[in-house]
Amino acid sequence: MLTSKVFVKKTKKGSIVKTVREHYLRDDILCGSEICSKCPETSTCLEALPTSRSDLYKKPHYTIPDTNVFIHQFDVLGESAFKNVIILQTVLEELRHRHSPAYNRVREVLSNADRHFYAFMNEHHRYTYTERKPGESCNDRNDRAIRNAVKWYREHLKLSDGCDIDVVLLTNDKENSKKAEEEGLTVYTFAEYVKGMTQFPSLIDKLANVNMNTKNDGHEFVGNKSKFLYPEHWKLSKIQDCLKAGTLIQGKFQASRENYLEGFVFMGGDDESDSKSVFIQGRKRLNRAVHGDTVAVQILPEDQWTCPSSLVLEDKTKTPDVEKDENEEKVLKKKSSLKVTSGAVVGIIKRNWRPYCGMLQPPSIKGQASQTSQYLFVPAERRIPRIRIETRQGGKLLSQRIIVSIDSWPRDSRYPQGHFVQSLGDVGEKDTENQVLLLEHDIPHQPFSKAVLDCLPKLPWVITEKDFAVRRDLRSIAICSVDPPGCTDIDDALHCRQLENGNYEVGVHIADVSHFIRPGTAIDHEAAKRGTTVYLVDKRIDMVPELLSSNLCSLRGNEERFAFSVIWEMTEEAKILRSRFFKSVIKSKAALTYSEAQLRIDDKSLNDEVTISLRLLNKLAKLLKKQRIDNGALSLASTEVRFAMDTETHDPIDVEKKELKETNSMVEEFMLLANISVAKRIHEEFPECALLRRHPAPAISNFEPLIKAGLSKGFKIEVHSGKALAESLDAAVVPENPYFNTMLRMVATRCMAQALYFSSGVLPVSDYFHYGLAVSIYTHFTSPIRRYSDVIVHRLLAVAIGADVTYPSLVDKNKTQELCNNLNYRHKQAQYCGRASVNLYTHIFFKDKTVEEEGYILFIRENALQVLLPRFGLECTLYLNSLKKTDSETIFTYDEEGPTQSAAGVTLRQFDPVTIQLHIDKTNAQHQKTTLKLVKPFIPTFSVPPLTEEPPLKKQKIM
Repeated sequence: MLTSKVFVKKTKKGSIVKTVREHYLRDDILCGSEICSKCPETSTCLEALPTSRSDLYKKPHYTIPDTNVFIHQFDVLGESAFKNVIILQTVLEELRHRHSPAYNRVREVLSNADRHFYAFMNEHHRYTYTERKPGESCNDRNDRAIRNAVKWYREHLKLSDGCDIDVVLLTNDKENSKKAEEEGLTVYTFAEYVKGMTQFPSLIDKLANVNMNTKNDGHEFVGNKSKFLYPEHWKLSKIQDCLKAGTLIQGKFQASRENYLEGFVFMGGDDESDSKSVFIQGRKRLNRAVHGDTVAVQILPEDQWTCPSSLVLEDKTKTPDVEKDENEEKVLKKKSSLKVTSGAVVGIIKRNWRPYCGMLQPPSIKGQASQTSQYLFVPAERRIPRIRIETRQGGKLLSQRIIVSIDSWPRDSRYPQGHFVQSLGDVGEKDTENQVLLLEHDIPHQPFSKAVLDCLPKLPWVITEKDFAVRRDLRSIAICSVDPPGCTDIDDALHCRQLENGNYEVGVHIADVSHFIRPGTAIDHEAAKRGTTVYLVDKRIDMVPELLSSNLCSLRGNEERFAFSVIWEMTEEAKILRSRFFKSVIKSKAALTYSEAQLRIDDKSLNDEVTISLRLLNKLAKLLKKQRIDNGALSLASTEVRFAMDTETHDPIDVEKKELKETNSMVEEFMLLANISVAKRIHEEFPECALLRRHPAPAISNFEPLIKAGLSKGFKIEVHSGKALAESLDAAVVPENPYFNTMLRMVATRCMAQALYFSSGVLPVSDYFHYGLAVSIYTHFTSPIRRYSDVIVHRLLAVAIGADVTYPSLVDKNKTQELCNNLNYRHKQAQYCGRASVNLYTHIFFKDKTVEEEGYILFIRENALQVLLPRFGLECTLYLNSLKKTDSETIFTYDEEGPTQSAAGVTLRQFDPVTIQLHIDKTNAQHQKTTLKLVKPFIPTFSVPPLTEEPPLKKQKIM
């Protein structure tokens, strides 16, 4: 059967166009019930004898939830207690457009045959298709379509012999529920139905606390006006009108990591580093925005503009309903001559809420855990506010890491309301803490699916004559790899040999991952989703299965492997005469660590092919680095540490700063050169859709902390160009403080924008520039085992040299940009997760011990010092003034211009050396943190005496 509808519309040119929409209806769509005798084929999706699991309705039945139930209550629906659920096409389509996370979860459960969930295509069924009436809203039409489907199912099943199965509609919409009752349907609210499932009491804790009076237009239901703590959010319709008129701006809210009362709204979407921002300060102006939300902001009059506070503040309020906040009063009273564009959040355009990991806050009165069901949940992510939840399992959950979802944030509540989702395990267990890290940073870490594993080549894998026919045979060349110790995913290998004409042949050989990962396959989709391999202290979350990452793609020593090779002919001055790109077969002669390669270079008695190649590479790398630096490339700094692990307990027993050798720089130079050469080649071939990487130049205002830091030691830091900055940093040397230059470069690193992947067709060529490397064009080609960006670049290069064929999404600039957006997000999250893993193991290392250590003041805040401990690569906070001073407290005087902190005749300046005592404060189990006490310089009533004997860190084993 065919239905059609005619639409008439006016084009931009003024002509009238008639459009006919055709909709095909069928009468052979199965109902999905095993007991049905009327459908032409039997199905096993819905059980023939469904057991009623709710005391509310004893009769055997199937359930049909509406869209909002799936959106808000999937933490309950996803539990195994729910079976025989019919998901209508109307609901699936709404989910796909309104809530992609719920849509993806529904698709997962539909693929699990044990759950007996069935998708019914009601929009294409002859008897359930529902035409929209004139003047009817889309939401009302969808509700009517759902009721029509329930009605059809009831009548259809009654026609089957011996079938006495009902169909129950689950909805929280009062109007929909009322109409369903009038039409004689069995209907319940979702909460009523779940509370009747007395065999599954834990489900009640997972019920989302959703206000049934919330409207789809974004206008919230308001309750007791006398207790309002926040302004009312504007209606979405009003927000949209004001956005068009330019009186409001839209952006993504990013909460401050250092002060819970502040945040910024970035107008460039996800790209914080390359977009304008508006500063938000104070609870009422934050107006219930949660980190990651897309919000509407009203710019304040200029006389109300403020600037970020120099206070380091955490929300430590123990009573959730307190209205007065001394921290807020102190922040808002502070006046400053420095002001930035400031605003107030007036509405939420899109919530970006997700499940959050964390812990329950113990009741303020001891022993109350067994008497209360109301708790505050403290998220592991400091930028997320605490969440009110109700649970009857509080006594058990207090010692566990749990997951909680936010349901709503009423105007009369200081914190949002949510519900318990699941427990991850006991606090402090490494597996539990690692799970928290992965979930909090949104790292895909589930085992690879069967569909992905089915894409892998069968073993034994061998290289055939057919392969050699389309590749260069480089097995005779003295190629070797140089990597960190323990590396098994070896992406790259190198070689260098002198030619008869006196020039050098230099080769970079990269694992040919794109040979094994073909476009459009399950393994390709999974790699694109993961985006990057994530490195934790004790494990690696691979982007591709281990058979590829550590075996078939890894360029292991003395094994034949496929590679994508870049070969240059260079002069003795490292000038490139020509470049070649081709696919090859290599056989690495050695898989060396940086130390092993350095020893070979330095040992004059060694003159084998590999060693000679390494020496030539090292010589040319030094020339290449000099050329880069002369062009204005920056050499920045960060703290990286390495843990020595106990082989039995896998606890850290020692920590040391990573030492970089010449060979580190040698490998880096040739990887950079390969990336630059490939970027030029793919852009020549694909000017509209090449996947490139850019590093925007920071705004001059970003350099203020660096300029001030340089002036504190008498150095003028020039920032008008990358070259000027590089020269200023090179000149800033304090002989009596050799670590000063490193710290200054660390401050410079924090002033930088984030490097980003992008599609060449969406930006002008002038924006391709990579500020840090001082090159006009750049990409990532050299690590395809651990970065999906490199896989795409390999495909582009292969097409450019005629080694492979293209496909539609590869040459679509918009598809490439969508991919780049995900890669930028995944890359950033992987970095944050890696740092969090180091922080976790640092806390484990310092457990049950107090250490005295030399450090430096990296930043000076109004109430704290940020202290860097070079030995541990650790940055900690030493708090000075409390917000409420006592009679015996040492009073510090803060000079913002210096910046300095002074007390008792002692002045502390940026980069000054200090001696501190460090231990782990366990009073807050959720956020265990390093606590510092000052030893030197000595300040009466504030400093502590030195330890009589420092514990032997290297010999002490953590139990």
